[in-house]
Amino acid sequence: MIQHFISMPGKYLTKEGFQKLNRELEKFLRQRAKIAQRIEDAKALGDLSENADYIKAKEEQSFNEGKIRKIEQILSSAEVITQKKHNNHKIEINSLVKVEEGGNFYEYKIVGPGETDPLKGKISYESPLGQRFLGRRKNDVVEIETPGGKRKYKIIDIK
Repeated sequence: MIQHFISMPGKYLTKEGFQKLNRELEKFLRQRAKIAQRIEDAKALGDLSENADYIKAKEEQSFNEGKIRKIEQILSSAEVITQKKHNNHKIEINSLVKVEEGGNFYEYKIVGPGETDPLKGKISYESPLGQRFLGRRKNDVVEIETPGGKRKYKIIDIK
């Protein structure tokens, strides 16, 4: 089951991640009309080959359309994990995991790759640590090799 999650990059999103991507999509869609108007205004000035406003607006349009396509592709193919599918005995996407490492305690939420925010304790199920946590249970010890050496995380609680 762990391999299934790992082999499907970007396929899973939490409900919060899905909503965030929808808000980003709305923002880029609103920009579409503004950029189109800037292009029309620049066209009205005449010679497009030397029109810096036109060139810049076309570049912004290309960037904006690329973002729209990328987000729409992610949203159309993603499976939204609204809650854990099982109980609190096994780490899954959307699990909140409390661990102990070197006498310090940390909490991590396992999220989709586009939702990571290490400062808020959100780690991707595709990250090395996220991959090692998936499928583990309370009291399991997870070892991971880091640039600073091997680290051991004991799973204290799963919510």
